[in-house]
Amino acid sequence: MEDTIAAIATAYGEGGIGIIRISGEDSRDILRKIFTGKIESRRLSYGKIVDENEHIDEVLAVYMKGPKTYTGEDVVEINCHGSMVALRKTLALVLSKGARMAEPGEFTKRAFLNGRLDLSQAEAVIDVIKAKSDRSFDVAISQLEGSLSKRIEKIRQALLDLLVEVTVNIDYPDEDIEIMTYDKARDCLCNIRNMIGELLATSGSGRMIREGIRIAIVGKPNVGKSSLMNCLLRESRAIVTEIPGTTRDTIEEAVSIRNLPVYLIDTAGIRDTDDTVEKIGIEKTKEAFNNADYIILVVDGSRPLTSEDEEIISYVRGRRALVLLNKRDLGAEVTVDVISEKLPDCDIIETALSKGEGLTEIEDNIESLVYGGQISQGESLMVNNVRHIDLLKHADSAAGDALSLLEIMEPLDIVEIDIRNAYDFLGEIVGDTVSDEIINEVFARFCLGK
Repeated sequence: MEDTIAAIATAYGEGGIGIIRISGEDSRDILRKIFTGKIESRRLSYGKIVDENEHIDEVLAVYMKGPKTYTGEDVVEINCHGSMVALRKTLALVLSKGARMAEPGEFTKRAFLNGRLDLSQAEAVIDVIKAKSDRSFDVAISQLEGSLSKRIEKIRQALLDLLVEVTVNIDYPDEDIEIMTYDKARDCLCNIRNMIGELLATSGSGRMIREGIRIAIVGKPNVGKSSLMNCLLRESRAIVTEIPGTTRDTIEEAVSIRNLPVYLIDTAGIRDTDDTVEKIGIEKTKEAFNNADYIILVVDGSRPLTSEDEEIISYVRGRRALVLLNKRDLGAEVTVDVISEKLPDCDIIETALSKGEGLTEIEDNIESLVYGGQISQGESLMVNNVRHIDLLKHADSAAGDALSLLEIMEPLDIVEIDIRNAYDFLGEIVGDTVSDEIINEVFARFCLGK
């Protein structure tokens, strides 16, 4: 924390502009040694970066005095031309004047350690950077602004008030007060568990919004899998022919569906074949099937089910899946009732993908999969971080243990242990009670320069 750190803050590669960020008490002095322009706090100035008599680049530079900066320290940002040569030479000059190379995530780590952000907000920074859709970006921005932190602090305050009540009762026991404390504690813990439960209810949707949904499109050859892929992508990415076995390998594409990040995997048709290349494709299909969050099974509804269809249906049974009865424009040999009997837990949609029919219903189904009917699409407070989810579950378990002890009238000094554990678990989410090891692990996931 005593060092002045520096790094390239923009992505590597050519661009119109590239930024070098410096943070620490020597930031201004370093800038003064290499910059010919006028230096005023929070004013962008034009000048040149020079090393003795060598002119390195024409730049715009700004010095921002702490603590009202991103890191809470004095910060300098040098806006160079977006040449990697100019950026590397300027950074090397900055390092030679007393700064050291920043570690991944160290700027944000300093923001956390200086109290500018709590730990959950700091983790949201990387989610903002890596957002793959408008929806995941909105959720990340909401957490960066403190929506999750405020909810966690509200629950922790309720636990702290309860801890004070319990501690007073332990220190100054009185029979009437003790009975009142037991009743109040039960009501309080029930309310706390409800609040934690509301957050955990968003975790499934939050994870899919953050990480994206992997959807494997499966079925026997020539049933319309590639047509579905092209319809959802709104472009001809997969080859569509009347020849079975056209798709020999899995094709994976990222797409935003209803502002949700989705990874579509068009797979080779599953069937018995002597073709060596097609066999490899079928093995990859099975691997994609096992790793997918959701399965879309495409069936040619204009022809009776075959043994190949039955085999694929047996794979799908027990998985979260959507069945498309495709080619309805050519007739109806397979009915919804037949598929419902074989896959009672799956949704079924009749489609004619070659004509684009059924696409809206498919997108509705994918959207419903994410939100599950429990969360509105406008809801921005969602728990999408695995670390947060795990800590919420631990806090809920500790609160549940305390509630169980109260039910059998165990001494309050024993109950207090579980209440304090719940308080500490929630504190780890915002960083109040977290270890240095966890802090280092969190920021090691960040990119260099952030």
